[in-house]
Amino acid sequence: LAPGQSIVNETGDREVCLVMVTGTGTVETGGQTFENIGGRESVFDGTSPHAVYVPAGSSFTVTANSPLTLGVCNAPGTSNRPARLIAPQDMDRETRGEGTNVRHVCNILPDTAVADSLLVVEVITPGGNWSSYPPHRHDTDDLPKQSNLEETYYHRLNPSQGFAFQRVYTDDRSLDETMSVEDGDVVMVPKGYHPVGAPHGYDLYYLNVMAGPTREWQFHNDPDHEWIIDNPA
Repeated sequence: LAPGQSIVNETGDREVCLVMVTGTGTVETGGQTFENIGGRESVFDGTSPHAVYVPAGSSFTVTANSPLTLGVCNAPGTSNRPARLIAPQDMDRETRGEGTNVRHVCNILPDTAVADSLLVVEVITPGGNWSSYPPHRHDTDDLPKQSNLEETYYHRLNPSQGFAFQRVYTDDRSLDETMSVEDGDVVMVPKGYHPVGAPHGYDLYYLNVMAGPTREWQFHNDPDHEWIIDNPA
């Protein structure tokens, strides 16, 4: 959104998490106004974003106060709970993996936070590293072993002329696609394993949105590659 530009939307039967990816804006929803939130100049500056949770059966207006990249994450919702601001200090940050499997995670709307079906996280994968790796899937309702969650990845690269690779595949290879993703691309993961690789010299960011019938993230590793967990070096 350009400065002064607004979007207005009804949530209907969806819940929404508005993520201020970069830039600043004002969000009006449910009789509340969250003024001039956001402020990141880059997704690679090492800080957490601001976000706003908007329940189903509501509406929202977002007005850009500076050039604004806005993530509108949505999934089925039923509860008429209050809208709320999710401030950067409310988001847990963690580093996962070892060696070239290290990535840095910011939990925007994890399964420990209140929502109906939506899970939102952002991840930085340093150049030369892998993420969502060893390959895992969460496409079967078989708790506590595995949950059924569809997923999207919104990719950004630094420097922006870079690229990364993402493969989405199933055990029987009825789905097997390997994609070169560039800055601003979105990858949909309806099912299957979905590892991501960032080439040397290009850090990779992705905004990750998941949703399913049970709001819990439990995954199944590809048996062919699970040995890597015990031998990370």
